[in-house]
Amino acid sequence: QGFIFVGHRGTIRSYPGFSASVDAEAIRKAIRGIGTDEKTLISILTERLNAQRQLIAEEYQAAYGKRLKDDLKGDLSGHFEHLMVALVTPPAVFDAKQLKKSMKGTGTNEDALIEILTTRTSRQMKEISQAYYTAYKKSLGDDISSETSGDFRKALLTLADGRRDETLKVDEHLAKKDAQILYNAGESRWGTDEDKFTEILCLRSFPQLKLTFDEYRNISQKDIEDSIKGELSGHFEDLLLAIVRCARNTPAFLAERLHQALK
Repeated sequence: QGFIFVGHRGTIRSYPGFSASVDAEAIRKAIRGIGTDEKTLISILTERLNAQRQLIAEEYQAAYGKRLKDDLKGDLSGHFEHLMVALVTPPAVFDAKQLKKSMKGTGTNEDALIEILTTRTSRQMKEISQAYYTAYKKSLGDDISSETSGDFRKALLTLADGRRDETLKVDEHLAKKDAQILYNAGESRWGTDEDKFTEILCLRSFPQLKLTFDEYRNISQKDIEDSIKGELSGHFEDLLLAIVRCARNTPAFLAERLHQALK
């Protein structure tokens, strides 16, 4: 849903000779025919970039006066319906919906919260917060506050704020300093200063964190992941480990999530 990775890692490319109106018309025919032509829906909606799918949805509404999402819902069912509707939903709206779902009712789906909040960029987080407020008339932060607690809550709120540095430039001096702060906050003291972990892991850019983790290994002779596992616990630990994995390689983290989901 709407990721752009550096380098050619995605399987969906910009569709050559794209025409939103041609696609909208083909989808309309696929839905309106006797029985639904699922093959056409799949071939169009899975082979267009997210931005192109949004244009198709706009064109569909303009031409037929109905929302594509509603027509798909009315015509399809089950997991296939969920997937097709997800494909025509703007990424920020989709994420806002997943976040709401993960905090609704009894119990919280912490894994879903962690996955979305650790892998989205600051700009994406701001768009998600906006979409969340538009859809539910409540701020994302308020819902996180009421559904989670402790250091886990603090870290989630920091991430939801969308304040992570996005620059690609790295600062060696800062990496050394942060690595020392992390070491002093965990390994070298009795008890752990969780706030320092939250501050550094939730606000520094991913390239910066990568360098910090290298420096951390030099200082402590330990991998940051091992220190987090030894010093912290529960969902807070899970969240920080997810950030470490994303900083090293976000696609690999998501591949692992997919693997878990299919197991």
